[in-house]
Amino acid sequence: MKENSTKILGLKENLPQFLLLVLVNSFVGGMVGLERSILPQIAEVEFGMAVKTAILSFIVVFGISKALTNYLMGRLANKYGRKRLLVAGWIFAIPVPFLLFYAQSWTWFLWANVFLGISQGLAWSSTVIMKIDLVGPKNRGLAMGINESAGYLAVGIMAFLSAFIASEYGLHPYPFYIAFALVFLGLSTSILFVKDTRSFAKLESQTSTVPKLKSVFKETTFSNPNLSSITLAGLANNLNDGMMWGLLPIFLYSLSFSIAEIGILAAVYPTIWGLGQLFTGALGDKYSKKILLVLGMLIQAIGIFMIANSISYQTIFIAAVLLGIGTALVYPVFLAAIADYTHPEQRAECIGVYRLWRDLGYAIGALSSGIIADVYGLQAAFIVIGFITLIAGVQIGFRMRE
Repeated sequence: MKENSTKILGLKENLPQFLLLVLVNSFVGGMVGLERSILPQIAEVEFGMAVKTAILSFIVVFGISKALTNYLMGRLANKYGRKRLLVAGWIFAIPVPFLLFYAQSWTWFLWANVFLGISQGLAWSSTVIMKIDLVGPKNRGLAMGINESAGYLAVGIMAFLSAFIASEYGLHPYPFYIAFALVFLGLSTSILFVKDTRSFAKLESQTSTVPKLKSVFKETTFSNPNLSSITLAGLANNLNDGMMWGLLPIFLYSLSFSIAEIGILAAVYPTIWGLGQLFTGALGDKYSKKILLVLGMLIQAIGIFMIANSISYQTIFIAAVLLGIGTALVYPVFLAAIADYTHPEQRAECIGVYRLWRDLGYAIGALSSGIIADVYGLQAAFIVIGFITLIAGVQIGFRMRE
């Protein structure tokens, strides 16, 4: 698809810049992965915290700050440009490794996750929108699959690596050395090599036949059956991910698994999630997005129910694989479908609204599952969140139109 001699939409046509953004997003994902398998244990072992709601407070502040920043990024992307907001995201990440490494109390970890959430909201959202800008409509699902795959593979790898370092040298502070390198690499790469992509969105808007939304926030949130059903399912997806992030290490610790075993089980789910998206994103370009989304949410629910009723390492490993497959089926398709149903000029804002609600799922999931775990036990938390995931998949089947 050509509009002039300098701007061409397409994955192959913009491959060097696309791959550079993939690399940057792997640095973004790595920052989250460092915390994934060890922070709940640090809360219990280093600071003597026993109440699950308090332990999961770091996910609550992360989810809220990331969600609000997602929305802000969507509103500002067209005005200030994607690259500026990407660089701003890495600037907000600078305090994170210092706070994690030198933490003297749990409050330091909470502040680290405020900055981390802001950084993720700006940086990850920027890379998503920039890739959508570059590739145009033809390979949108594949592009999102590659993007999310890079990010969540990095999450899984860093979750395993931080757990390995913790098992060899202690929970704190040695696993957080890597954060300094990730921030340096992400910031320097974004400043020196990434180019802004607003002009590609303007190019696509000249030929787009998608009607503009009257109210982006209202229609994405609840009134447009396609956009709102996707948004609700995205919230449920991150709701269960918030629970898995916070409660799975605690649940495994209660079953007397070693730190190394916990690291493997905490890493396998985002690793399968990451690898799977290399294939599932492309499926969204060829097959029914609706069917993929319903199937993915149902598989997630099965995995969560299996974890709730398992005590063996092998069964939980299989459940984590299923959860990774289910999440891989939906995650890139969510973004590709949102992009399909919005005009290019409104796409950044619409993705910002979707990611606002989706990432509030982290906070809602961590808070609700923590309260349920404190009152009724860990198993009850997994079962309740599993049912919510199941319902979110069913509502897509009834509400989404293709």
